[in-house]
Amino acid sequence: MMSKAKSKQQVYTLLVEVGRNAGDGLPQEATGGALVCYASGVDEAEAVRETVAILKQADLAPLDVSGYGTLEERLAEGHDISDEEKALMQRALEENSVIVAQMTPFFDEG
Repeated sequence: MMSKAKSKQQVYTLLVEVGRNAGDGLPQEATGGALVCYASGVDEAEAVRETVAILKQADLAPLDVSGYGTLEERLAEGHDISDEEKALMQRALEENSVIVAQMTPFFDEG
């Protein structure tokens, strides 16, 4: 009988706020942005560390990360999760990677 290893990877939904950095790919007039990421990790802390490291490698400037939990946790909270979102989460799990699903630039009002 095989027992499940405790270090089972899960995928976490993260919202990352980023500031400006040279070469970050945001529109020139943007003041920063928010990224929705799906990141694999044995726990949310590992998923956050991996996400921040990868975003820094991509010349982004992560300022703050909010965790929204695993697929199961989000479903239990009543979140409406599309098949497309589930497919991206599955891909992050299979590739043991971070998937940036959405990037929204911020602009100063006025």
